[in-house]
Amino acid sequence: MTTLTRLSGLAALGTALAALPAMAQEAAEGVASATSDAAALAPYTYEMAVDKGDVAWMTISTVLVLLMTVPGLALFYGGLVRTKNMLSMLTQVFAITSVVAIIWVTYGYSLAFTDGGSLNSFVGGFSKAFLAGVDPTTMVATFSNGIYLPEYTFIAFQMTFACITPALIVGAFAERIKFSSLLVFTILWVTFIYFPVAHMVWWWGGPDFLAEQETLRRIAEAAGDTAGVEAASAALAANGLIWNWGALDFAGGTVVHINAGIAGLVGCIVLGRRVGYGRENFAPHSLTMTMIGGALLWVGWFGFNAGSNLEANSITSLAVVNTFVAAAAGGVAWLFAEWSLKGHPSLLGLVSGVVSGLVAVTPAAGFAGPMGSIVLGLVAGVGCFWFVAYMKAAMRLDDSLDVFGIHCLGGIIGALATGILVNPALGGAGIPDYLSQPGTLQVGAYDFGFQIMAQLKAVLLTLAWSGIGSFILFKVVDMVMGLRVTEDVEREGLDLAEHGEPAYNM
Repeated sequence: MTTLTRLSGLAALGTALAALPAMAQEAAEGVASATSDAAALAPYTYEMAVDKGDVAWMTISTVLVLLMTVPGLALFYGGLVRTKNMLSMLTQVFAITSVVAIIWVTYGYSLAFTDGGSLNSFVGGFSKAFLAGVDPTTMVATFSNGIYLPEYTFIAFQMTFACITPALIVGAFAERIKFSSLLVFTILWVTFIYFPVAHMVWWWGGPDFLAEQETLRRIAEAAGDTAGVEAASAALAANGLIWNWGALDFAGGTVVHINAGIAGLVGCIVLGRRVGYGRENFAPHSLTMTMIGGALLWVGWFGFNAGSNLEANSITSLAVVNTFVAAAAGGVAWLFAEWSLKGHPSLLGLVSGVVSGLVAVTPAAGFAGPMGSIVLGLVAGVGCFWFVAYMKAAMRLDDSLDVFGIHCLGGIIGALATGILVNPALGGAGIPDYLSQPGTLQVGAYDFGFQIMAQLKAVLLTLAWSGIGSFILFKVVDMVMGLRVTEDVEREGLDLAEHGEPAYNM
């Protein structure tokens, strides 16, 4: 047995030795194969093309969004307050637009749309403060590979979003805030709240950058280059926090509406109710002005939503249709809900419903299908009506012009619904996928649980960031200079007491 064992051992050794050349050949073939795979993946190269049609459309969209704010929002809000405060609302909205425009080109654009280094998940840096490095030759990515916009065009378009968002807030505490305090609060709010939220939701490298880095990652992986894989993976993840979560926000459901809406709620609570709340008549002084302002908002919203595609293509067309039908559905829903429950169909209700539908479709404009957008508008119209007509009074909230009830609640409905309506099975456009085939835009697999959770996380973070941050800022301004006018000034009206002129001389 011992002899057999030795012979077996020798035989096994001989077999192993005989196999060594074959093993070496297989190993060499494996290395060669890996090298061949790496060589087959050439680095991604691209050209940056600017289309004159895209530039023209984005320029028009920029002007349309400015139209939403001045005069649209100013007239919409102005008509809803009492005569003695009409001019103050016009002044507040106009002044906020002017101040924020200067802040935007000074440091706001840089904080929102540049790499923030170690804080990049939350906010950008100052590399483009005072528009450093920006000139007529610099470009920014759109959502299509190889298609770019002049950076000045993108800066101007995003500037209008930064201007309208803090202007929305003032409706929540209309008729009682000091003008000087409002300006200081606005400067602080856009700096610490708006710019970081915009960065977290919308900052990414663009489709060509993703294609470039994904290709480099695959090349490094095929070559066994661990460091290369890690570097490319880090570059792919160098986006805003909410963007990395996979949350979808086409035109600003979180960035604009939830952000402003929750800040407005906090503001109306911190400032307190108006003098005479619950006893005096606070009816709008001019629903004609409100209807004109609401109409301008609807028209301007086509630039807001469809312009957010950054190109003139089929998704732009989808966003236009969705903006039409969601607004109409919101108006119809509010109209009939009010008619059936309160006995009359009011103009104010109709206009408020249209705005509710517009707010809700904002995050979904380029993702949902038209039928889904109609459903979304109906749900938002009824939901916002319920809060404004019943819950606000039950909670004794003096949200003067229903900023929370329409913008925050409508934004939440729209943000969550976007995670559902994007599903191609429901007529949606599908989840954008830039990585499976670098250099092309594919429709990614839809996962209901993942997408709803991503949307919910985005909503909750925006509520917390803006809600808590706004509370701190309101308190700081209140301690330093006071937020609210005196009772005598409030009774006289802000037009004369604060600005020294009336809205009407009749």
